[in-house]
Amino acid sequence: MPTIASYFTEVMKAQASDLHLVVGEAPTLRIQGELTPLKEETVGEKSLETFIGSLLNVEQKKKFNEEMEMDVSYEADGARFRINLHRQEGKLGLAARLIPKNIPTPEQLRFEPILTDFTNLLDGLVLVVGPTGQGKSTTLASMIEEVNKNRKTHIVTIEDPIEFLFEEKKSLIEQREVGIDTLSFAAALKHVLRQDPNVILVGEMRDPETIATVLTAAETGHLVFSTLHASTAAEAVERIVDVFEGPKQRQVLIQLSAVLRGVVAQQLIPTPDGKRVAAREILVNNTAVANLIRENNIAQIQSAIQTGAKDGMISMENSLKQLVKEGLVDKETAERRMGRQRRV
Repeated sequence: MPTIASYFTEVMKAQASDLHLVVGEAPTLRIQGELTPLKEETVGEKSLETFIGSLLNVEQKKKFNEEMEMDVSYEADGARFRINLHRQEGKLGLAARLIPKNIPTPEQLRFEPILTDFTNLLDGLVLVVGPTGQGKSTTLASMIEEVNKNRKTHIVTIEDPIEFLFEEKKSLIEQREVGIDTLSFAAALKHVLRQDPNVILVGEMRDPETIATVLTAAETGHLVFSTLHASTAAEAVERIVDVFEGPKQRQVLIQLSAVLRGVVAQQLIPTPDGKRVAAREILVNNTAVANLIRENNIAQIQSAIQTGAKDGMISMENSLKQLVKEGLVDKETAERRMGRQRRV
């Protein structure tokens, strides 16, 4: 009978990004964005219970039984996995994401120059947004590693769970995991400013309290990196603002217009050779954008991106066109990703 370790070995052998184990379904890998059944036989409930039991300690088992959802990290054969445990139709489910051992470089990820510029900032908020599975964590890890390699700073990460492990170079790094080192993002952020950080990585801005504290941290002289589930830069700004109501919303608009430094909206696009490459929409908060945010004129942000090339801004459409020009993405794929047929 296969073990959870044997499934993780299959993930690494196939160079897959994800493993899905669902009771009653065939074990499935995601390889270069495509779901591929690993074998024909389905996953049994008892087997998956055994797998999950081997991943959790006593406290985690108790928490999972109470909350029916859990994110944990796990190491196997020198590789790290981010694992989500859940239930569906009353049965168990497991989704595991392989975290590469080596943090990719900006060159490997094809960083635009402005992304490297963001890592040289001394304060403010930088967001990397996009749907699940579009490489947000990898992009952020590469940016944090650039800080680590080039600056003598104190970096504190708050993650759920910890994904990439950083080795200290020029910087002092503390990595804190929600559920192990702190109760929540909001709780950690409430106290992090007393830990003398220069750079803070917040795994995800999930709730009003976390968002408010992130804005305060960025406002008080810290450089903060974080993520949101949003498809575009404008949508990311809108989501932050819409979390709040009444007078608080006005305050957040003013704060955000002052502290936001940039938003990177990223999606991974299939390449002709079966790999994936990042297309990025990049918003830089220049004077014009800051005025749009302050006046809650979010609908005009897309136009500002179109005309902001001199500040390092790029639209998703132009990013896709460049990938087509370089032969990294075909025209049909680019057109589908733009959501409408248009000559590229």
